[in-house]
Amino acid sequence: MEFHQFYLGCLAQAAYLVGSKGECAIVDPRRDVDDYIAEAERRGLKIRAVLLTHLHADFVSGQVELAARTGASIYISELAKVDYDHIGVADGDEIQIGGLKLRFLATPGHTPESMVVLVIDPEQSEEPIKALTGDTLFIGDAGRPDLVGSKGRSAEEMASCLYDSLQTKILTLPDAIEIWPGHGAGSACGRNMSTERWSTLAAQRVENVALRPQSKAEFVAQSTGGLAEPPAYFAHDVDLNRRGASQLAQLDALEELDADGVEARKREGALLLDVRSKEEFRAGHIPGSIQIGLDGKLASWAGTLIDVKQAIVLITTDAAQAAEARMRLARIGIENVTGMLAGGFEAWQQAGKQVAKLAVLTPQELAGRMERDGLRVLDVRGTGEFDGGHVPGAQLVPLPELQQRLSEVDLKQPLAVICASSYRSCIASSLLAAKPNAGLFDVVGGTAAWIEAGLPVEQPVA
Repeated sequence: MEFHQFYLGCLAQAAYLVGSKGECAIVDPRRDVDDYIAEAERRGLKIRAVLLTHLHADFVSGQVELAARTGASIYISELAKVDYDHIGVADGDEIQIGGLKLRFLATPGHTPESMVVLVIDPEQSEEPIKALTGDTLFIGDAGRPDLVGSKGRSAEEMASCLYDSLQTKILTLPDAIEIWPGHGAGSACGRNMSTERWSTLAAQRVENVALRPQSKAEFVAQSTGGLAEPPAYFAHDVDLNRRGASQLAQLDALEELDADGVEARKREGALLLDVRSKEEFRAGHIPGSIQIGLDGKLASWAGTLIDVKQAIVLITTDAAQAAEARMRLARIGIENVTGMLAGGFEAWQQAGKQVAKLAVLTPQELAGRMERDGLRVLDVRGTGEFDGGHVPGAQLVPLPELQQRLSEVDLKQPLAVICASSYRSCIASSLLAAKPNAGLFDVVGGTAAWIEAGLPVEQPVA
């Protein structure tokens, strides 16, 4: 058997190659498909099929381009009602890839059309040896059931379906079967996901909170309680994936703009997205630009914080960064990237344009300012992180909620912004700096550095 997991850390997303005897299938490909074609060629395999476990919400899938470039057939649940050429499959359907059988198992719950792909090698046994579980079952948890509310199905209804899928489909599989999920820790499609990339069903019976013995009512309450709002771009991506995304080569080339051209685009309403590191941004940036660094989860944060229809001009160090950023944004369906600053940020400085800076504080400096002049602290981590320990007196506004809750943040007094490591705090500071303010400070190293420095930590009273 030929088997390979493609794991994309910035989206915490997994795709798969599975095949034998000169043929293979690709399961859940992302939009840029060169890696799949190259891996199949390296192994001497022809890509005969592209399989989708469901309509993805958190990234744009590449089945249409992959099929066009390889001649493969696309297989997806008949319930998905997609607009492109495909073969609709139902529970129990099988396809032959080389010497392998790939069997589709209908597992509604995360979405109505969700399916698991079982891998069977008849030369060894008729029992499935691997389960490619998509977003039905992760390592440590199951998929969230609240991503189809616009289709008239409540989270509670979908959670009830998911419980049935887990109990009557997943838990009836052999204990030794390997579980290979569609996402890992960090994805917004689930909550308690492990950093492990795969497991066995036997291990998940013990370790997975969604598979522990519980009634349907208990499962529904647990899986629907305390869910954060899905990122705004999810609905856009589902729609794009139902229609089938265009090939990346069909996107317009990035227009290279000089400093005056960037200013003109900004006046016209374009967002200036600075994807350089937080250190570079702090040292100098274009006033009013928003920073989301390429060295972190650029795509998911951009999808959470930026309107997918917003015109964007990229501010980078060089053209290679611009190309990488453009690719990552296209992976989540942000296609309206209209230009880039030619020559990078250095060209802006050389043109003599205004440069803004973002002040920083070390944890020790922050503690001194808090004691000396009452400097306030805004924590932009998640609620669970905050409850695990925070700077005493800090105000919590999670980054995904910041723009909607700006009225709760007093910018008339100086403010220090903190997160876990300072990736998110720099993003938040750039958003706040675009508003009138009395002074902002980004805390270097975040709460991790604060704790490491032995400074006091506050936790909610039980």
